Order: sequence, then structure tokens, then C-alpha cells
Amino acid sequence: MALWDKIHSRGNIEDRRAMGPGTILGGSLGLTGLVVVLLLNFLGGGDVGDVLMELQNVQMQPAQSYNAEDFEGQDRYEVFAGAVLGSANDMWANAFVQSNLIYSEPRLVLFRGATNSGCGGADSRVGPHYCALDQTIYLDETFFDELKTRLGAEGGDVAEAYVIAHEVGHHIQYQLGGLQETVSNLESVQLELQADCFAGLWAYSIKDLGILEQGEIREAIDVVAAVGDDRIQVKVEGSMNPESWTHGSSEQRVAAFNRGYESGRVMQCDIYEQSRY
Repeated sequence: MALWDKIHSRGNIEDRRAMGPGTILGGSLGLTGLVVVLLLNFLGGGDVGDVLMELQNVQMQPAQSYNAEDFEGQDRYEVFAGAVLGSANDMWANAFVQSNLIYSEPRLVLFRGATNSGCGGADSRVGPHYCALDQTIYLDETFFDELKTRLGAEGGDVAEAYVIAHEVGHHIQYQLGGLQETVSNLESVQLELQADCFAGLWAYSIKDLGILEQGEIREAIDVVAAVGDDRIQVKVEGSMNPESWTHGSSEQRVAAFNRGYESGRVMQCDIYEQSRY
């Protein structure tokens, strides 16, 4: 277990886990917001139409209740998520200052099942994702159980921290104007690999602070490999179709993360370089 209490910064966390899935209220999901959500969902290996179907099904989720008392105050998970987001904000705020830019912090919504979002709806089946319309990351903490049971990931708090840092990477892309309304599969892969590299930069920024114990970074690398398009397709569909990839192979994603983690330099995360690895 990493020592997250050594991080004193806290990100903007909104905890909706006590609400349960419920029924998602209607929202204005325009073309721009839809494409951004489809592009920036965490899991790859599928067709855009499949993710669209998941988003459409969000509004049909049955009501389900949770014990609100379980989420009163700040529990351990909320503190952990806030610390990871806070440390990522610190790193990017410093990087933006050096480039004479102003960094705007993203929000992170914790939920279970489904919830409203600026892009129309957030659903656990889509996976963690970033919505540019409200500059918010949506994360169902139970998603990590799926990573372990369905994709064979090792799991762990450092792996979960990587996912948050990856989504912050998409927020950086949005602020720098790197997100487009329509993208090809190759461009999507480039954006995802860059977000992996950005997550590696975050890991580099904390590796000498006594937060991670020896060897814990392996948890992050393991989950990076687990969410490669090739690995997901083989496990879910039994075969690979590289032409449909939108996130990159396991090898590409691990290489991208390591480029950031080993260099600590933003320039090593050039979007066009990432797709070569």
C-alpha cells in the first residue's frame, strides 16, 4: 500500500456513491460531447457503436439503493482519490507555469452504477472516462473489480492511481486544444498513448517522495498492459482486429507509460511519437 498521506494537496472530488445508479435524467448530449466521451473512455478493444449503445442504455438502468451511511464524510477511498488528483494537479500546474499557461483543475466524480454527466450520462460499463463538456472525470470504483476478474489485472492502489492520472491526461489534452470532434482510429490511439505517457510523468513526479514502496510501480504497469486493445479483444472476443483498435496494444501502452515514467519530460510524450511504440 502506497503512502498517499504524504501528499497534502487534494483535488476537487464529488462523491455520489451513496446515490446508487438510479435513473439518469435527460441531458443535452450534443455531437461534440458524445464524441469526446466515446473517445476518452478508459477501455479500448471495441467499436465506437458498442460504446454508444452503452451510453444509450444508461437511461434504462434500474433504481438501486446503497447505504448512505457508508459514504458519510470522507472515507479512505475518497481521500486516496483526492490525493492522487491533487498530486497530478500540482505537477501540471507547475508544467503550465513554465510554459506561461494557466492550468484549470478538473473535477473527479465518484459514483456507482450510473450518474448524470455533462455529456449526458456516465455508466460503469463504459469505464472511467473524461467528459470535456464539464471538464470532469467519472470513476466507478467497482470498475477495478472488473479489471481483475475479467481482464486478469493484478489490481492495487497504484494501479487505480494510474487510471486517475491517465484521465487527467485527457484533461490536459483538452486544455491544450488536442481533442477534436471527430478522429480516426489512429488519432484515437495517439491520444490514448499520450495520456498513458502523461500518467507516467505523474508517476515520475512522485517516485522520489517516499510514497511508492519498492516495486509498487509494477501494479500500474500491469494494469496498463491489461487494458491494451489486443489483450481485451482476445479475452472478450477470442480474436484480434488491429484495424478497430482505438487505444493501442498492450506493448504500445506500456512503452508509452514508461517513456513518461523514465524520462520525466513532457516533450517525451509527443503525440505523434507515441503511435510508433
